[in-house]
Amino acid sequence: MLRQGFILAAIGITSGVAVASAGATLLESLLFGIRGLDPLTFGSACLILALVTLAASYIPARRAARVDPAVPLRSE
Repeated sequence: MLRQGFILAAIGITSGVAVASAGATLLESLLFGIRGLDPLTFGSACLILALVTLAASYIPARRAARVDPAVPLRSE
């Protein structure tokens, strides 16, 4: 469950960084005194997204692991 969440997050973060860097370069050329490609900003945003992905994948997986497998099978 965690692996599937991180695969989707990695795809999203990679494509997001590519699009954001292209957009930042465009904005940097249009605005004066703005540095568009800030590695600290990109890195912290990627870290925050990875942590949110971990929480969003871990919490449901932990709940599902606590349930006895026979209980959901009996209800159907």
